[in-house]
Amino acid sequence: MALFPQTFIDDLRLTASIVQVVQEYVPLKRAGTSYKGLCPFHSEKTPSFTVNSEKGFFHCFGCGAGGDVFKFLELHEKLLFPDAVKLLAQKFGVALPQMADGDDEDSRRDATLREALLKMHEIASAYFREQLAAPTGARARQQLRDRDVNAGTIEQLGLGYAPSARDALKNRLLQQGFAPALLVQSGLVVQRDNGEVIDRFRHRLMVPICRDTGSIIGFGGRSMDAEQVPKYLNSPETAIYSKGRTLYGLNLSKSQIRKSGFAVLVEGYFDFAQVYQSQAAPAVASCGTALTAQQAQLLHRFASKAVLSFDPDAAGQGAAARSCEMLVGEGFDVNVVVLDKGEDPDTFIRRHGADGYRERLRTSRPYLEYLLDQAASGLDLTHPDSRRRFLAQMLAVAARIPDAAARDQFGDRIAHKARIAEDVVRSEIRKAAVARRTTVGTAELLSLGGLKDAEKALIWWLMNRPDEALGILDEIDEADLETLATREVFQVARTLHKQSPELLPSTLIQRLSTMDVQLVTRIATGKAPPATSVTHCVRALKALRFDRERAAIQREIDRLQQLGAPQHGDEIEHLWQRKKDLLHRIEELT
Repeated sequence: MALFPQTFIDDLRLTASIVQVVQEYVPLKRAGTSYKGLCPFHSEKTPSFTVNSEKGFFHCFGCGAGGDVFKFLELHEKLLFPDAVKLLAQKFGVALPQMADGDDEDSRRDATLREALLKMHEIASAYFREQLAAPTGARARQQLRDRDVNAGTIEQLGLGYAPSARDALKNRLLQQGFAPALLVQSGLVVQRDNGEVIDRFRHRLMVPICRDTGSIIGFGGRSMDAEQVPKYLNSPETAIYSKGRTLYGLNLSKSQIRKSGFAVLVEGYFDFAQVYQSQAAPAVASCGTALTAQQAQLLHRFASKAVLSFDPDAAGQGAAARSCEMLVGEGFDVNVVVLDKGEDPDTFIRRHGADGYRERLRTSRPYLEYLLDQAASGLDLTHPDSRRRFLAQMLAVAARIPDAAARDQFGDRIAHKARIAEDVVRSEIRKAAVARRTTVGTAELLSLGGLKDAEKALIWWLMNRPDEALGILDEIDEADLETLATREVFQVARTLHKQSPELLPSTLIQRLSTMDVQLVTRIATGKAPPATSVTHCVRALKALRFDRERAAIQREIDRLQQLGAPQHGDEIEHLWQRKKDLLHRIEELT
């Protein structure tokens, strides 16, 4: 399969003026060394869209979109990367080469694999749609009618049918020239222990899973028979598909989410289908997993409010609670819809219509208020033990709220519920929040406010002063990056140590995930950091690592001392020496 040489991509990126390209779509005005305009990817009245002509990237502070000139064309024209390259070359009158000839073998191999997998999924989707329309798909069509999914929705969602044949799709892909090994990598077929290769999806109603840009990257297959297990069979993780980074239906709902300012989060594909078909509300669904920080960050590009609409059974409410805490920690304003027993969004809308569902959304409760009532139910808050239990549970939730003012407001509600002085609760929440930041998790770190200053500073240097930043990357150890939310950014950057400095920013953007690109371009577009040099950044990261190790040692010392057994004396002494050594190292670095 043809692939453009990396040298051609780099030369074209240098030739093509990102400002000239963007100005074909967006009026821009110079603002210092950059250009500003209204973002073409979401509706806004005040310009928050910035283009850095020198470094060749754009970033919107409103919706978070960011990337290089190729990414701009991909997003605006709904193109795959190779097509964006062709369009850019055409705009600037640059002749296209035929094949890559090996400048960066790993990059070429990775790009070739991704392009092949995307093409295979397009072929598979067309095949499943074809089978749904064929006589073999009669029962699947009837099941869709029984679920009140109309023809228009079937077409918009790209629903299909995988027949019972063991190798029909495999043969279709082989006929298209794809190698057997590549078929296994796609996840569309599976290799058994005896070496036999067969279709992964057989006798299932097929649901394509897309990126927010619309490219098909995976499938969910629903069983046709009650005894068929599992009920839902999903694509495995591949080079193009990560369940934890994908929200089902976002490609169809994102415009309405931006317009309305909120998204309804449902559990299943057919919950989404009914909400989408009825136009009751803009919705998305997780892809068969608990909501992840990456999914929350992706959703935050389009809205800052979410309404959870999960099943009312224990499992559904448990998932809702976990998802709510995740979203609260990411700065979302979260409400919860509780449907009647035995109902989910799919069955509720079919029975009560879109207006009935909208009314439930209108009367949905703020999650934090809902949680307060749930936690207090069954407790006698006049009793000290019950009050302590209630406070411990609520403080853990409050510590996740990233905004200090919102934390204090929640603290006041806790105080009122528990009949405790507000200043006492606020003080305890602040302590809990500080303690939490010493062991901060992915959800908090992925937001820009949760990043360490040294992380942000080093990214800024990489993008704005790459000639100075490249040489220092070799001094960073893997252990220095261990708990950083930006670990993948620096890991990719370290692989580019042979890259010329002027190409580093655009090449780094090309290699990163969509969410990491948004983070990097946002930081790079901001003001210069207070750090005086890249060396200072690296020393700060190492100091943070040593401080994490010191804290872990102190926790172990505390544990052993609580045991009070004399036999732990030597072990405690050894830990004290390690702690002193780490403190000395931290002092040297700071």
